[in-house]
Amino acid sequence: MNDLALLLSPEGRALLDEVRDTEPAQELAVATRLRRDHPAELVSAALGQARLRQRAVAKFGAEDAGRMFFTPHGVEQSTRASVAAYRAGRLRELGVASVADLCCGIGGDAIAMARAGIRVLAVDRDPVTVAVARANAEALGLAGLIEVREADVTEVDTAGYDAVFVDPARRGGRGRVFDPEAYSPPLSWAVGTALAAPRAALKIAPGIPHEVIPAAAEAEWISDGGDVKEAVLWFGTGAPGAVRATLLPGPRTLPGRGLPDPAVRPVGRYLYEPDGAVIRAHLVAEVAEEVGGGLLDPTIAYVTADEPRSTPYATGYEITDRLPFNVKKLKALLREREVGTLTVKKRGSAVEPEELRRKVRPHGPNAATVFLTRVAGAPTMLIGRPLG
Repeated sequence: MNDLALLLSPEGRALLDEVRDTEPAQELAVATRLRRDHPAELVSAALGQARLRQRAVAKFGAEDAGRMFFTPHGVEQSTRASVAAYRAGRLRELGVASVADLCCGIGGDAIAMARAGIRVLAVDRDPVTVAVARANAEALGLAGLIEVREADVTEVDTAGYDAVFVDPARRGGRGRVFDPEAYSPPLSWAVGTALAAPRAALKIAPGIPHEVIPAAAEAEWISDGGDVKEAVLWFGTGAPGAVRATLLPGPRTLPGRGLPDPAVRPVGRYLYEPDGAVIRAHLVAEVAEEVGGGLLDPTIAYVTADEPRSTPYATGYEITDRLPFNVKKLKALLREREVGTLTVKKRGSAVEPEELRRKVRPHGPNAATVFLTRVAGAPTMLIGRPLG
């Protein structure tokens, strides 16, 4: 809290601007120089904040990250701005004009909702986090739309708001928490709060078991740039029990249609690797139908087909070779093809990509992708190249 107060002073803001682009290797020399004219505590706080802002660029972009304030936990746990903006846009499309943002953290989601024109009550129980969220609302010119309150979220009256958004803490003293009832607050409390509101969105871990998802919720898995970022349980959308996968940028949304599992079939000329959000949402069957394909193995989410078809929900590859798992044969084939750039993907294999790459020592001007997987239960290597 004291560090933030120092940084919000005129001297602190000027110092933040001065150390903005300091590289880690330069910190000691910069700190030594600045301590001649500034208090040591302020110099340390400014350099620490500059380091956090540099880390935050990947989530918030250079412009916002350069104006916002962060804590180490806040940078790690905050929602990526593109994902928060998508979710805020969906709330706005649902007619939401006011949201109680419970467990607001440093305010990333509140910022996205305010920018969508939504009035936000942002609540957190940690005083430092609350101070940072308030500073961020002011730094980005959104204080008129965001009220930040220090309180226990379980004691906040949300009756006057169109929707609630809950982002429970999913880390404890020993690291990541996988049991939804070990979230803080527990998922059961968040679901009860959601059911009592006109509309709600609960941010949860993408690995949540489907069987614990309430029947009243619409479940959505979101990826950004191919990386699965989160799952959201939506309430009040008029689609209880629905499942969807959304890919950013776009957005492109694949709705579940309740299809049966795809049939297992022989390896075709083309292989499709579904996006991680599609896999988490259990919508591989929808992708298989789009590309006219089936599974290589009943337990593995690789789709094989005989024709090339374009889909935004999977990456396609043309398969040139199929081998039983054998490192020597793979090495010989790659040497023959003069493959120097080797991408290794695996699903259903215990072999580590870096270990395989080290053993085959690719060398040459060409590129290839090898899939370590199972076909009809047998360890198999499929070699190919991306479509397009």
